[in-house]
Amino acid sequence: MTDHLEELRDRIIQLDEDLVDLIAERRDLVLEIGQIKADLGLPVMDPAREAAVVRRAAALARDKDVDEELVRDVIWRIMASAREEQGGAS
Repeated sequence: MTDHLEELRDRIIQLDEDLVDLIAERRDLVLEIGQIKADLGLPVMDPAREAAVVRRAAALARDKDVDEELVRDVIWRIMASAREEQGGAS
């Protein structure tokens, strides 16, 4: 293997670690938001907000020439996990 190939692979490994760190950071924020929603008696699920988040992510993907459908799928899955962490889909 060339040094350049190894460097690229190492960079991908670092990016994977960064992605997991970002997901964990987002989860922490979601848990905090969930607590605030619970304190205020607000429902966990906000379909309009979720749709706006997905639209924004798709636009960011489009701007960066990244597969929009992939980004939508990832964001929807992250938000589904967030709803579960907040206490359900109510």
